[in-house]
Amino acid sequence: MPAPSDRETRRRRTGIRSPRTGSALLLGLAVTVSLAACSAAPAATPSSTATASASARPTANAAPIPAPQLQPEKDAAANLAYFDSVATAVVTADENAGGRAFVDALGASGFDRAQMEVTFDETNIDLPADSIQFSVRFNGECLIGQNGPATGGYHSAVTAILASGTCLVGATRQIDW
Repeated sequence: MPAPSDRETRRRRTGIRSPRTGSALLLGLAVTVSLAACSAAPAATPSSTATASASARPTANAAPIPAPQLQPEKDAAANLAYFDSVATAVVTADENAGGRAFVDALGASGFDRAQMEVTFDETNIDLPADSIQFSVRFNGECLIGQNGPATGGYHSAVTAILASGTCLVGATRQIDW
């Protein structure tokens, strides 16, 4: 047998048999790490989603969930569900409802009309607005709703009152009806 070369001696000491074997080991390690990362977070399966949905349905023996109610003594976050229920009812009745419909519904539901703001239903060139925003200043915070095709339907949030003392940025309609 011929004497081993310096290269072969180094390979034996490091455990790498050939450059190809080293690359294969690195590739195998990369694949293993990638697969481990993918399996670290369990994926939702259709059956687990269906089970969660089925368990969320009330049973015949379960008490009905009470409808949200206005809680004037609480903060805006505690009243967001009620705000949403009123605004959602408006959208359900007319997905293209104008600002007046939201203001009227919120006022009829107990929110103070004097604390409301609403944007215009039309642009400056008389085109329908892409979305309408409406708000209620409530116990030092803002309940804000937005609806329209540009926003993908109805959305809401609780935010801080702006430095201007308002909830909405920009020009708003005078609520004088």
